[in-house]
Amino acid sequence: MTTAPASARRRMLRGARFALHLITVVLVVVTTARAAVEGELLPVLLAAAVYLAWYGAGAGFAHKRAAGWWMLGLLAIWIGMLALSPEFVWLAFPLLLLAGHVLRLPWSPVFVVVVLAASIAAPWLHPGTVQPGTSLAHLIGPLIGGGFAFAVSLGYDAMLRDAVERERLIDSLLRAQHEAAQLHDELAATQREAGATRERTRLARDLHDTIAQELSTIVMLARTDPAVEGPRPDRTAQIEQLAQHSLTELRRIVAALAPADLDESALAAALDRMLDALHDETGVAVRLEVAPDLPALATPTEVALLRVAQSALANVRRHARAQHVVVLLEADEASVRLRVQDDGVGFDPDVRPSDASYGLAAMRSRLREGGGELTVRSAPGAGTTIDAVLPRGVVAPGSLAGAAGTVPDERTESV
Repeated sequence: MTTAPASARRRMLRGARFALHLITVVLVVVTTARAAVEGELLPVLLAAAVYLAWYGAGAGFAHKRAAGWWMLGLLAIWIGMLALSPEFVWLAFPLLLLAGHVLRLPWSPVFVVVVLAASIAAPWLHPGTVQPGTSLAHLIGPLIGGGFAFAVSLGYDAMLRDAVERERLIDSLLRAQHEAAQLHDELAATQREAGATRERTRLARDLHDTIAQELSTIVMLARTDPAVEGPRPDRTAQIEQLAQHSLTELRRIVAALAPADLDESALAAALDRMLDALHDETGVAVRLEVAPDLPALATPTEVALLRVAQSALANVRRHARAQHVVVLLEADEASVRLRVQDDGVGFDPDVRPSDASYGLAAMRSRLREGGGELTVRSAPGAGTTIDAVLPRGVVAPGSLAGAAGTVPDERTESV
């Protein structure tokens, strides 16, 4: 993953390198042409070719250990070119730009001093090239230009190091985020496994200490030979009592696995209690509408719809800032529908904050496991409507006894 600023910096650095190479080539061509006019053509062309070949061969490893030897070779070739013509003094500027970027202390200042000294001395190596009255200009000009070029190269090098460090930090951050996500997933898996292990252990202990013991006693009593001891009505009653007690224990264990809200009442009554709690906590006006012809529902269906309602009302409590909330429970021939509707601030489902989007994802996953679906309709300022639809499933007679057909009175905020 690469950020836009990092990409922009890399493009800028590539542009700076290209500009340096272009300046070097242009200066070599121009100075060679000028030197060839004033001197011998073949030595000048040969020197220029050697300089460009050495420059091109080493430009690719300017950041490696061999860069120092590459720069030393460029310096030696350039000084040899100065012996042929003072026109090549213009190549001092790209050399100084390279010095601040490629060389490190203390070698870069030494390199700069040598280049400046050669630039100042070059005109005096060729009699007749220095005009009267220009000695001061020949001294100050290279010093100012060389100092400026060296400063620019130092700034370029600092910018390059900053870009490299930023990319290293970004890569380190991305790796840390990836490792944190992996650790979070591993922790969640460990916690789920630990919870499942505790639950299996509890169930095994309960079954062993209650039903298994009583069934063993029933089997032992049933195996007693009536021909030996004769009819025993009290034993039959004892077997019946143990069987009834085992059935009671089994129902208790099964009930412990169901949501607490459904322990002793139907789904509609559980929804009614949840709305009462929401009204008491927030003052929101609430209303529950249950279809009069609502059939009995299977326990897994009731559990799934109850969990969806809990999550939806929790979102209303935390995010919606609503004045009214309506919960609708109805069914048709194939499915049952739970609707939670509020008149709150609403949201854009595509850009919802992570905590709420996780709740919606959990609702959708729960319904999908039961063959259902979740529909969310919302917009900023327009409230939110959540529809949860599930197949009816296997009918559990009486699971909504006393609840279907009831429509509790609307509860409103006290004035």
